[in-house]
Amino acid sequence: MVLRSIIRIDEEKCTGCGLCVPACAEGALKIINGKAKLVSDKYCDGLGACLGECPEGAITIEERETEEFNEEAVKEHLKAEQTVPVVHHHPANHHSCPSAKVMHFERNRTEKEAVTTPEKRESMLSQWPVQLTLLPPTAPFFENADLLIAADCVPFAYANFHSDFLRDKTVVIGCPKLDNAEFYKEKLTEIFKRSNIRSVTVVNMEVPCCFGLYRLVKEALDSSEKNITLKQEIISIKGDKISH
Repeated sequence: MVLRSIIRIDEEKCTGCGLCVPACAEGALKIINGKAKLVSDKYCDGLGACLGECPEGAITIEERETEEFNEEAVKEHLKAEQTVPVVHHHPANHHSCPSAKVMHFERNRTEKEAVTTPEKRESMLSQWPVQLTLLPPTAPFFENADLLIAADCVPFAYANFHSDFLRDKTVVIGCPKLDNAEFYKEKLTEIFKRSNIRSVTVVNMEVPCCFGLYRLVKEALDSSEKNITLKQEIISIKGDKISH
């Protein structure tokens, strides 16, 4: 045991938004039961890269006796996390991230009739698979592609997803809150490095944790050292496009 700097999480302030998770390069943080948790003291370097990502100010740095930071243990931990992406299920409660808040939207008759059409719409999907976890970085459809990276809730929320976003694009979908953020970043970095991607559009929901997807993509682009145009679109929970 040594006296050193390490993060402290105030669970009363933490909303479980998950923004701190991708900010931790050591994979020391996870969302468990709707709260950010330090997986192990030995994974935390105490530098506090996660502090600036917390919108609630729930993370601070304190001095206390604990295990030494173990870089080799971190490498093994990250390797294990990348091999089997971990999915955490978060029960909805009043402390949960807005992404887990249970809501019901009443649609009036006019709205329902507006989305009803007698003509059959064709899918704009041009490749398979689409889940980032399943996609090989060397897939041929990445070459010279306009890449669409979408949070997996977006196609359900936004009615015109195919016509407005998917047309003429290669698509990748995922969820930065439920899957392994570091795995996402490394997979995307490889995709950017190996193929001549022409442009990248990120479409995420308005909930705080979903913004982590854009951050991961930006970090992957920086790591790949590729100069690729990056655009972001945001969709509201009710399915509207939000200007930003």
